[in-house]
This record gives sequence, C-alpha cells and structure tokens, in this order.
Amino acid sequence: MNQNPPFASRLRPVHRALLCALALPALLALSPVSAKTLVFCSEGSPENFYPGVNTTGTSFDANEPIYNRIVEFERGGTKVVPGLAEKWDISADGKEYTFHLRKGVKWHNTSKSFKPTRDFNADDVLFMFERQWKEDNAFFRVTSPNHSYFSDMGMPKLLTSVQKVDDYTVKITLNKPEAPFLANLAMPYAAVQSKEYADAMLKAGTPEKIDQDPIGTGPFSLLQYQKDAVIRYKAFPQYWAGKAKIDDLIYSITPDASVRWAKLQKGECHVMPYPNPADLEAIRKDPNVQVLEQPGLNVGYMAYNTTKKPFDDVRVRKAVNMAINKKAIVDGVYLGTGIVAKNPIPPSMWSYNDAIKDDEYNPEAAKKLLAAAGYPDGFSTDLWAMPVQRPYNPNAKRIAELMQADLVKVGVKAEIKSFEWGEYRKRMQAGEHQMGMLGWTGDNGDPDNFLYTLLGCASAQSVSGSNIAKFCYQPYEDVVLKAKTVTSMAERTKLYQQAQVIFKEQAPWFTIAHAVQIKPVRKNVIDFKNSPFGRHNFYGVDIKE
Repeated sequence: MNQNPPFASRLRPVHRALLCALALPALLALSPVSAKTLVFCSEGSPENFYPGVNTTGTSFDANEPIYNRIVEFERGGTKVVPGLAEKWDISADGKEYTFHLRKGVKWHNTSKSFKPTRDFNADDVLFMFERQWKEDNAFFRVTSPNHSYFSDMGMPKLLTSVQKVDDYTVKITLNKPEAPFLANLAMPYAAVQSKEYADAMLKAGTPEKIDQDPIGTGPFSLLQYQKDAVIRYKAFPQYWAGKAKIDDLIYSITPDASVRWAKLQKGECHVMPYPNPADLEAIRKDPNVQVLEQPGLNVGYMAYNTTKKPFDDVRVRKAVNMAINKKAIVDGVYLGTGIVAKNPIPPSMWSYNDAIKDDEYNPEAAKKLLAAAGYPDGFSTDLWAMPVQRPYNPNAKRIAELMQADLVKVGVKAEIKSFEWGEYRKRMQAGEHQMGMLGWTGDNGDPDNFLYTLLGCASAQSVSGSNIAKFCYQPYEDVVLKAKTVTSMAERTKLYQQAQVIFKEQAPWFTIAHAVQIKPVRKNVIDFKNSPFGRHNFYGVDIKE
C-alpha cells in the first residue's frame, strides 16, 4: 500500500489543532442529539476522493467510507468476499473471470451537481477499468494520469478485454493466468464510480467534480471536507448491505501524534492511528483506552537509486548496508514497536524466507568493499527522509541522522534532504534521489504486492511507479513473473523464496524494520477491527454513548 499519507499540512501543529478544535464542535452541533457519532483522529488530508490515482493510506482511508469494489476483503482479514459482485466464475485455464453483479444497489444522492437516475450496473464497472486502462478515455487524465497501482501491477498488459455481457454481468479476459488477480481487485484503486455521474460532469465541462464531490455506493456519503481540518460523512440509509451502526463519521485531521493522543485522552476522538512510540507507556495505562496490536504487514526501507552512480554498482550498495548499524536504529527509534527487517516482505507473510542471513554491521568490511569498487576515500550522496510519521517508520529524520553518523565513519558524506510529503513522493517516484527512505503496507496479503509491485521492471520504468530503487534485474524479474502465473501455493512459495535470495544478493534496498501495528481505541467503541493492510474501516463499528 501504499506509501502513505498525503500532503502534510504546512500549518504548525498547534495551529492545525486549533483549526480542528474550532471545526469539530460546530460539526457535532449539526447532528441530532440521539445520533451516534464516531470521531477518527486521522493524520492528514486526502489528495482527492478518487483512489485510482492515490498511493497513500491517508487518501485510501478518506475514500474507504464512500466506495465499494466488485470484491472486498473481509473486515479485519485478507479473505476475498463478495462486494458489488455477489458471485463469480473462473475458467479452467484461469484466464476468464465472469462477475455477476448485485441488483438494486443505490448511489449516494449528495452531489449538488447531479442526481442519479439509475442503480449501479455493468457500465460502472467498465468505467472503473477503462478510466485507468485506456489512454483515450475522457477521464484518463482527469485529476491525474498516474494510475500507479493499476500500472505497477502490470494491469495494462495483463487485460485482454473487459466486456459487458448484460447490465449485471461482466466478463474479464486475461492474456495469461494471474494468481493474485482476484485479491488485486479488492484493493482501493478498484473503487467503482458512477459512469452516469462522470458523463454528466463531462458534458457540463467539470469532469474533475467526480473526484472532488464524490458519490459512491459505500456505507457513508461525504457531507463536508475542509482541508487540514475535518471530513464529515453521514451513514447511507439505502446501503445495500444495511445501514451502518453509527450515524455520523467524522475525521478530525490531526497531523501531530501527541495532539492525537491528547484528543483521545479527552474523548474528543475515539480512534487514533500511529501513536508516538514514546507515548505508548502512558497510552497503555489509560483506563478508558484499549490498545489493539498485531504484526504489521509492512516494511520500512531505504532505497538506492540503482540507475545512478555510485549505486549502479552492487558492491557500493552492499558496502553501505554493512556501514549502517541497523539494530541500533530499530532499538533507538522504534522503541519496541518494530523488528529488524532482512527481507522485503514481513515475517507474517507466507513465503517469507527465514533462511536468509542479513548483511552484518561491519564498517571495516564496508571500507574494503568501497575501495574495491573504486571509492577508497568514500563519496558524497544525498539521503532523503520523509517529513511525516508513517506506519512503517515513526521518525525518518532521526533515522537519517543515525545513518548519516554511521556513513561518515566509512568516508560516505550524506546530505539529508526532505520535501513536503506529496512533493517528496512525486520526486522519489521520478528518481531524483540517490538514497531515499520510504516503505510499504501490504494491500492484498499476497507476496506479489511487495516483490513485484515494488521491485518489478514495470514499476521501475514508470515515471510514477512505486519501484523507487528503479531496480530492473532480469533474473529477479523472471522469477516474480513466473510466480504470478502458477496456481500452486507450494510452487509460488519456492519462487518467492528464490526472489528474496536474489533481492539480498543485489541489495536494491537497505531494509530497516517491520513495525507492529498499534491502534489506541477508546473503550466505548464496539467491534473496531485492525486491518492487516493498515486501513481504517468503520462499517460494522458501533459506539456506546
């Protein structure tokens, strides 16, 4: 998943907190006294309300209440279950998927510019695919032409056709079997928008409205969005799976983790993401708060730009790996909320190769390897650090400082750079860096989502791809592409374990840590479930007033 949250506010935390404090009571006052209201202290503002061009958990969270996909993940798990499609058939050769869609699914009726005249149907599913797939589609470039997930998973080449059989049947034909295909369709980018709304806005000359004033088929409709302050949603009474248990859902946008914790303590919000590790002891002692924990399906890493000198030489990459004291970083920054990472996938994921040995911390060996690569006196480089806290990295700036101090001991002078979060990711994806930190939270429970999406050639060659190491290595590519096409999990496991061996030999990343997913929740919240993908889903959640 995703690399996460978008544009961090340019306001100082105290000003942001004041904005939210002013906005929230006013919004709460609009709700009937008897209404059940849940407040989520989210960490940032969404980029827009169209998940197809997002790569950040913050934007996905803001879109989650609004939309559905044709298939979904079960709440709190990785099992694929029916969504807007109530059932599906897969051909014996694994190339044809026929989806049978639900009838009577209503669209939200909240847009000021448009009122739906029909229920959800096959035209909407075709629009979801064609908007991201067909460059001549009128909406391909609306909001952004960078359909990162769709492209990074190789969808444009994989799809042969998406056909409307009738109003409630869609047939998708692939040019080869794709083991993770069904799980891929349950990911946020595949959210279904209204084709009728899109056509109306195109005709009106305002196509971008479908991503700014969204309507969906999801459990909540969007009522109001004030950037860097608040998002307000209302339960959709006609939701096909039944009305949500809460009436009003409010995202109180609170970028500072300490301010989020202060609000949770006071009962001003009910759920908060990404606590500061240093606050955890106090959070655990609060009698009104429960702390939900589970192993994170994530990895934090520093990528080497393998297309730029000196990091086009594997010996330099290996030397830098050996020059950094990883255990000291994880102990000093994660404070017990993370474990040292040696592989690009987390230990909780099937096919994890525990036999792999991590690069040892050995500055003397690093110096020798640098000399052998032609850098006896070291070199100068940049080292990019995220400006925001992420689920896989609680403090990138501090980690960068520790790396910088280790590297200077072997003659490598690293200049720390950072940018506003949206700009940071855009520049990293464009390959402007030499070394840069990022991370990933899994989207579908399949190793392909890490090993191909983050390290495959399609993503390396895309200007907006998630492969920020720009790593395209044919022996590795052959293995991960083969793993997509076989159906036996035992065979896929062997291939992915082999891919991890090649990854370790080629060292496109310095793997840092896998973070534990920690979610402080007030005890009056009923049945909130941690998502293995780090998402926040409030359908099915109740609250004791």
